[in-house]
Amino acid sequence: MSNPKLDDAVARAFLTERFEDFLALEQGASVQTSRAYKLDISRFVTYASIKGASSPTGISARLLREFVYHLKDLGLAPASIRRNVSAVRTYFKFMLGEGHVVRDPSERLETPKRWRTLPEVLGVEEIEKLLTAPSLDEPLAFRDRAMLELAYGAGLRVSEWISLSVRDVMLTDHVVRVFGKGAKERLVPIGRRAIGAIAIYLRELRPKLEKGEGKGILFLNARGRPLSRMGAWKILRKYVNLAGITKPVSPHTLRHSFATHLLEGGADLRAVQEMLGHVDISTTQIYTHVDREYLRSVHKQFHPRA
Repeated sequence: MSNPKLDDAVARAFLTERFEDFLALEQGASVQTSRAYKLDISRFVTYASIKGASSPTGISARLLREFVYHLKDLGLAPASIRRNVSAVRTYFKFMLGEGHVVRDPSERLETPKRWRTLPEVLGVEEIEKLLTAPSLDEPLAFRDRAMLELAYGAGLRVSEWISLSVRDVMLTDHVVRVFGKGAKERLVPIGRRAIGAIAIYLRELRPKLEKGEGKGILFLNARGRPLSRMGAWKILRKYVNLAGITKPVSPHTLRHSFATHLLEGGADLRAVQEMLGHVDISTTQIYTHVDREYLRSVHKQFHPRA
């Protein structure tokens, strides 16, 4: 598909010749840009027709997202993928202007720029080192271990884990109730490690920290007040250093690691979407890219003919 030649019937159905005229006459595109866009749209139309679209009206936002990931899997450089996305957007701008489609499925199409801004993902062994870093010598070790176990174990945003109330943790049901963006409520399962760490914290330490200013919040600072975002960040950074992890790690890294490890283990994308609290599955699909990159790196490292 690096140099696709369109079937005549497909070219007619997708109005590619009219689009080429539009580029040359109305857009005033250079010969080089027109040639590049022509190849990009040929590749895209070939892909769309193989996936079952018979005309521009049959192309969905989901198909476009899959096309972009397909380009990544072909090994195209980010700059080339951005040009393909630009060509597709120009194509639908033309289709919309000419009245051939009534909606533009490329409106929210993302480019590799989003992929490159993904924070580092910690490996399973690195996560293990991090979660076991709080030593019992630390006066707040029970809180810190519970916080780290929960942040990774439920894939929470930092704003979610510092705002959890004691009543939101339902240990007997193995779930936490989380209020995410837009105060949208979701129930997220938690494992036995997180349950055990939270139970010990609630029994052994939180009552000692509570001085009447906890407001029912689960994680309190040494003064008995709800932990702040910066406070949580400092605690995480402390244990990242103690664990000897040299990668840049932020609270969001734990969330990214949670999602990536689930997908590497074979979890269903819709289930991961639900646990992360993403409204649109396209936001969750970014992790399938991380997963593919991981698999690709393993193949390159270990396969004798990679």
